[in-house]
Amino acid sequence: MSNYSVNDYFNTFDLGLSAALVSLGFPIDHLDKSNARKVEFVFLRVDGLDQAIQSYWSNSLSVSALSYFNATKMIKNRIYSE
Repeated sequence: MSNYSVNDYFNTFDLGLSAALVSLGFPIDHLDKSNARKVEFVFLRVDGLDQAIQSYWSNSLSVSALSYFNATKMIKNRIYSE
């Protein structure tokens, strides 16, 4: 069992945001598939994560296109293989 509380995590259903965060080096902690129609991506809330999320939503975040594409592929593979 984890020693982290629910406030130590950031959860999102957004694949684009998740791929951007992975591209920046923030690993997905785990996937929550309890919702029958959607997968929730769960990130451990570490330094810099909240700023990256704000930059994503304000359209000021820059990531490598290849890194973003590879992150999207990796996340989709993880969804369908777990």
